[in-house]
Amino acid sequence: MASNDQVKSDDRISIGITDLDNILGGGLTRHRAYLLEGTPGSGKTTIALQFLLEGARRRERGLYITLSETAAELREVARSHDWDLDAIELFELVSGDHLDPQAEQSILEPSEVELGETIQGVMECVDRLTPTRVVFDSLSEMRLLAQNSLRYRRQILALKQYFSLRKCTVLMLDDRSSDPGDLQLHSIAHGVITLEQTAQDYGTERRRLRVVKMRGVKYRGGFHDFVIETGGVQVFPRLIAAEHHSSFTEELLSTGLDRLDRMLGGGISAGTNALFSGPSGVGKTSTAVRCGLTAIERGEKAAYFLFDEGRATMLARARSMGMDLQPHLDSGALRVSQIDPAELSPGEFASWVRAAVETDGVKFIVIDSLNAFLQAMPGEKYLLLQMHEMLSYLNQQGVITILILGQHGIIGDVRADVDLSYLSDAILMFRYFEAQGEMLKAVSVAKSRTTAHESTIREFRLGRSGVVIGEPLKDFEGVMSGLANYRGATPLLASEPVAGEA
Repeated sequence: MASNDQVKSDDRISIGITDLDNILGGGLTRHRAYLLEGTPGSGKTTIALQFLLEGARRRERGLYITLSETAAELREVARSHDWDLDAIELFELVSGDHLDPQAEQSILEPSEVELGETIQGVMECVDRLTPTRVVFDSLSEMRLLAQNSLRYRRQILALKQYFSLRKCTVLMLDDRSSDPGDLQLHSIAHGVITLEQTAQDYGTERRRLRVVKMRGVKYRGGFHDFVIETGGVQVFPRLIAAEHHSSFTEELLSTGLDRLDRMLGGGISAGTNALFSGPSGVGKTSTAVRCGLTAIERGEKAAYFLFDEGRATMLARARSMGMDLQPHLDSGALRVSQIDPAELSPGEFASWVRAAVETDGVKFIVIDSLNAFLQAMPGEKYLLLQMHEMLSYLNQQGVITILILGQHGIIGDVRADVDLSYLSDAILMFRYFEAQGEMLKAVSVAKSRTTAHESTIREFRLGRSGVVIGEPLKDFEGVMSGLANYRGATPLLASEPVAGEA
């Protein structure tokens, strides 16, 4: 006698999209009717075709019953994805014979006769082909034919029972053209998947899906981003950090800068994240590159997700400071991804991060910067939730993560778009300050959860030799506010004897 787990596994079939199967807890239960609903353009037809094509790959007969689109239109959709529909039966319930030249509002006459002929046509087709997988597109036309909700519900129930007796797994498509609050279909279907498409003020539209209901299955709730690309729908399951644990050695790792290591209490701990916060141009990115280069030199792989700066500009600037990244790019030890936040959903970005860690074996990640990442989110609250889950996941994978946060202003009162200090294991504050007629830079470690860090403020400089950190600025007051007062004789990094002077 088979175990319950095996029975459950044998009763499940793939919808044709691996990550959607994962969200559904392993796929769809056989011989049940499911509702796939969404506004026009949200991706219902594409998912339905992938469902049937997956069946064809498994030598299961598939049938697409269409009241809303012609077979020629479906084949055109398939061609755009480089698909061949020869193994799928396409059955048009609306043909040229059913066109009414007197009708101005609809090509279908909503009458008892027309509804009966439609249902009879569906049954005859299924009896003749005996399919395993069926797509019924769409229920909105059935609703028009039925004229009232009672007849409509009875017909859907009758179809559901009919398909079940013939051991068909059915996807019923609905464009939600009726009252959005009408939940009749939800109560009838064994499972309900809702697709949403929203337009942004700028950038590409965003698509996401949600499993509203799935009887007898523990599915992954919430919204999951997805995109439609050549080759079909790609789904990005919502990241849940608690599902991803791995063992790693907790050790302090060097940043490549001895004085910065000392400030951090010995370095950065594996499985933690550090927030580099400061105004534009102060040296946050250069310091992050130095830390990443050190990680590569000790044999780790690194990934740099670049939201703000151009990839070529970042590489050229690093090279000018003695940090040539090109050999590491060529060897595959470093991957620099330039991201357009207007074209990327948060779920897709999370999937990129997961792929870097789980597929490429990356142990050092830089996100530059959180300001641009914020623009990809619908609001600050969602950014904090997204970042909390992502950082928890990365920490559990033993990855060192550098987060770069740009602040508004140069000196004096500087502010950030969002406060992520409570999510950060370590915080480095970079500041400009005025001294001896120059705009100088300073760095200080404000927080470290894993080590006893220094509380000093040190001068910070960038040059051809890279990043240089000086002695503590003990004789200055007000450095972090940008308006420093000099009260001693501590030399600055720029203090060099001038020729001819004593």
